[in-house]
Amino acid sequence: MSSVANPLLKHRPFLKWAGGKFRLTDEINKLLPKNKKVLIEPFVGAGSVFLNTHFQHYILADLNADLINLFNTVKQDPQHFIAESRKLFQHPDANSADFYYAKRAEFNRTLDIFQRSVLFLYLNRFGYNGLCRYNSKQQFNVPFGAYLKPYFPEQEIRYFSQKAQKAEFICVGFHDSFEYTDRNSVVYCDPPYAPLSQNSNFTHYSGNGFSLEQQQQLANLAKHHAEHRRTTVLISNHDTPFTRQIYHGADITPLMVQRHISQNGENRIKVNELIAIFRASRRKIKVSPIQD
Repeated sequence: MSSVANPLLKHRPFLKWAGGKFRLTDEINKLLPKNKKVLIEPFVGAGSVFLNTHFQHYILADLNADLINLFNTVKQDPQHFIAESRKLFQHPDANSADFYYAKRAEFNRTLDIFQRSVLFLYLNRFGYNGLCRYNSKQQFNVPFGAYLKPYFPEQEIRYFSQKAQKAEFICVGFHDSFEYTDRNSVVYCDPPYAPLSQNSNFTHYSGNGFSLEQQQQLANLAKHHAEHRRTTVLISNHDTPFTRQIYHGADITPLMVQRHISQNGENRIKVNELIAIFRASRRKIKVSPIQD
């Protein structure tokens, strides 16, 4: 039986992804409404929630063009993609720093979408800690990971490609992705998390390119669409006084999440997180202005 036909299996994404939601998909599924046809994700990441939910259609967005192009490549031509990726993974020097940095430089030079997609997977699996990071010149700059034996995720790629036939992958920001909402949709947002401690400066960046002002804008969008488009919106984030404030009016589900803090995964800490649920409602929800 195809794995696509078995909803009881949990499916890992084929990318490693810092902050991915694979371990939380059961909890997220419990909170998603079951009477909607479309799931919209403005911050799709590696796609763990997409892979482990069961909707008729998906609209999956991210501002990272390399990520979206990769997903569309896997959706459209998985056989060619797997064949070319396997060659890289099986190269005798694949797991060496010199080879990795040569391929990273090649990735930063080429404009060919297919080649960038193949190299993106290689860099993701052989680079450090599943990070996806670019410098100010938009060059990928994650260092070599030095793992013992990086895994080639062929079965995960094949499952993703099958499931992707139900999905649209679009390269837009979170504001634009909300324009696809209607009463038949639910939105799950997994933005870059707010820092565990905040100051009063709403233009402060927490090192992930997502400001506290943008956190507030996302919360306001969720409130607005829950009221005016009758769309339920879920948002994951750290559980802090700041996030509790901006998600005022939502139902809050607190979570204690085990977080890796080292490359080998042996050192872990537990961090307080939450999922805020803005439910589609006929009652008006007050949208708070951004305050300095």
